[in-house]
Amino acid sequence: MRWIIFASLLSCALSGCTVGPDFHRPDLPNVGNYVSSTDPVPVGITYRSANPSSVRWWQAFGCPALNELVDQAIAHNRTLQASDATLTAARETVRAVAGAQLPQVGVNGQAAQEEVNLANYGFEGLVPGGNPEFHLYSVGGGVSYDIDLFGRGRRQVEQARANGEAQLHQTEAAHLTIAGQVVNQVLTIAGIRAQMAIVDSLLADDRKNTDLSQKRMQAGDGTLVEVLSAQSQYAADRTQIPDLQQRLAQSRHTLAILLGVAPATLGATDFDLAQFRLPMDIPVALPSSLVHQRPDILEAEADLHAATAAVGIATARLYPDISIGATLTQAASGAGNIFKDAFRGYDLFAGLTAPIFSGGTLKAQRNEAVANARSADATYQQTVLVAFGQVADLLTTLRTDSDAVSDQRQAANVASHALQLSRQSFDVGDAGILQVLDTERLYQQATSGLAAAQTRQYVNVARLYVATAGGWAEPGPQVTRAR
Repeated sequence: MRWIIFASLLSCALSGCTVGPDFHRPDLPNVGNYVSSTDPVPVGITYRSANPSSVRWWQAFGCPALNELVDQAIAHNRTLQASDATLTAARETVRAVAGAQLPQVGVNGQAAQEEVNLANYGFEGLVPGGNPEFHLYSVGGGVSYDIDLFGRGRRQVEQARANGEAQLHQTEAAHLTIAGQVVNQVLTIAGIRAQMAIVDSLLADDRKNTDLSQKRMQAGDGTLVEVLSAQSQYAADRTQIPDLQQRLAQSRHTLAILLGVAPATLGATDFDLAQFRLPMDIPVALPSSLVHQRPDILEAEADLHAATAAVGIATARLYPDISIGATLTQAASGAGNIFKDAFRGYDLFAGLTAPIFSGGTLKAQRNEAVANARSADATYQQTVLVAFGQVADLLTTLRTDSDAVSDQRQAANVASHALQLSRQSFDVGDAGILQVLDTERLYQQATSGLAAAQTRQYVNVARLYVATAGGWAEPGPQVTRAR
């Protein structure tokens, strides 16, 4: 008879419903492009419907030394280690919540010796020899199971998996961000070193101008004003060095932290812009694909999933809950008799709990969960819009970067030719030192502008990869998306 009752309860459990709303992925955005149709797409950008970005997107710059630094950061960055550990904890939480929904089985054992104080019961002196002593040995076990008629446990597992998935995408985003920061700092270092090389070349010219001016004055062809002007320009140009050195040191220190080492132990970072190639084909996911690959969007989607499951949990608390179980105990006063049938006892039980009056607490908690789900949905929509805005900004920036590099290169060529002519005129005495200094200033501005424009173009290409790449991902079976 008891097995019939147990089977009936189990049947009820299997046929139980899961209350609350089921999660459905948000609809794809009805957007075909990131920018207006009147805005031209930068040269080298191709739109693709599938995930186009390699996990190791930084290899597109063609610099093995850069690849090694990114690998080092991924292996040793402390922020990533913390994120990886948090992801492991999230996966274990999923296991723990899922395990709590299975039948819970336990065993117990006890050996006790007790002396009964007969005086407490008014029987002092009735038993010869004083108070009696007893020995009791017991061993047993039990099993219990929450039938989960209305799916609260199932919703809890669903919520834990969604939270685990959110943490997974946080970890993806962290790896993607750290890789982008390493690339950014390396390119920044290369750009600063290019600026320093330009200043060094300019100082060499300044010293040459000072020397020539002094020689011309000694020969009677020049003046002290020209000498002082050349010396003044040399001193002014030297003032650029401390700022560049400080910026270089700061970038190196930032890079060291990203790599997980102390700044003092960072090796050489003699990067040059010539070591990098500008990717000729930069794949960009269409908006409908970006929402399925960008980590922050996927994290917001998982948060929405968890918030939706929370509504189901709060709803299930409004309904009754049934649990069933059984215990078996063997107990005897002698250890040799403990496993005999005469000393066996068992218990089969079923329990019912149901809310009757909670002062509106349970309904308020459900309303709170519904409001949180609406908030998560709005946050998801905002995350998508922000992502689209970032990609749109970078596409526009890359188009202007290309124009800026072209214009700066042309300006540098013109300034170089003008400087060459002015120096030739100065050498033969047809021009003064001031004309040479003016053309040198123009040439320095043009070459510095070209180096800055190239650096900015490289950095913005890396930012576009970060904005559209799927990043690092190694999901485990415990953190899988539940549809």
